Amino acid sequence: PPWWDLDSQGALTLVQTRPRLSRRTLVFGLPLVAVAGPALAAPPKRMIAYKTPWCGCCGGWIAHMRQAGWIVEVVEREDLAPIRARHGIPDRLASCHTAVVGAYAIEGHVPSSDVERLLGERPAARALSAPGMPAGSPGMEAAGREPYATVLILNDGSTRVFGRHN
Repeated sequence: PPWWDLDSQGALTLVQTRPRLSRRTLVFGLPLVAVAGPALAAPPKRMIAYKTPWCGCCGGWIAHMRQAGWIVEVVEREDLAPIRARHGIPDRLASCHTAVVGAYAIEGHVPSSDVERLLGERPAARALSAPGMPAGSPGMEAAGREPYATVLILNDGSTRVFGRHN
């Protein structure tokens, strides 16, 4: 009978012969198969962050995202307005940098936990924003602390509070 096994790169493949099993590889009479490996690993968390060359707090936010396990490609542009316009982010909700993750834009100093929640819930929205540059948000810690909210920009252009942070 056909048999599933891991190849030399860790990918699950169909093999024609049953591998020779020792007693240690059997659990309840079935082979013990490794479930972790390159073929079964979660895809990496990737985003593109657009920032201006002269902004320092953007680097702090990018470092925050990288600490949370994100691979962040940084693209420097002198004018971010066209990127915000392409993703439907109105000026009143703008900040100093815009990231793109799949179908969503992330505007400003949004905490990684909100980005993870956004991707887990997958609401009918175009962007998530931390409008302005709130003190105490990721990358803005040196400015002190103030309560702030992240705002979800829905596909129809309306907004709602997504997260509250103290």
